[in-house]
Amino acid sequence: MRKTVFLLSVASLCGCVAAAPAPVEPIGNPTGNPLVDPVPISLAMEEIVTAGVRQHLKNPLAAKFGTMLAGERSSNGRHEIVVCGYVDDKGIPGGNEPFIGKIYPDAGNSFELVAINDASVSGACKAAGLAMPELKPSS
Repeated sequence: MRKTVFLLSVASLCGCVAAAPAPVEPIGNPTGNPLVDPVPISLAMEEIVTAGVRQHLKNPLAAKFGTMLAGERSSNGRHEIVVCGYVDDKGIPGGNEPFIGKIYPDAGNSFELVAINDASVSGACKAAGLAMPELKPSS
C-alpha cells in the first residue's frame, strides 16, 4: 500500500514543471525590441507615405520629399513599417523637415504620422535603427 501511495505521489509531481520566467522588458520599451529590420521603399510604399504626410502640410502641392528610410517590426503584436524621412513644403533653401510615420500592412496599409519637424524625430528614428543622414545647412 505504501508503495502504491508513494508511486502515485511521484506520478502526480511529474506533471509539475517550472515555467520559464517571462523576459524582463527594458524600461520605456514595453513592446519588445524597438529596432526595425530595414526594408527597401517600394513605389507603393512611397505613395502611401507621401500621401499621408501631405495631409499634414501647409503647402502639400509644393512638397518635395528627400531621403526616406524604412524598416519593419512587430509592436504590441501588430506588424508595422516605420518610415523616417525629410520633406520640404516651404520651397525655401534649408526648408527640409524631418518626419517619422508608421504604415500598418495588416490594416489596409493605413498610415499614421507620428511627428514632423519635432526635436524628437531624429532620436526616435535612431532608436528604431533608422539613422537619418544629417542635413547640411545650405549656404
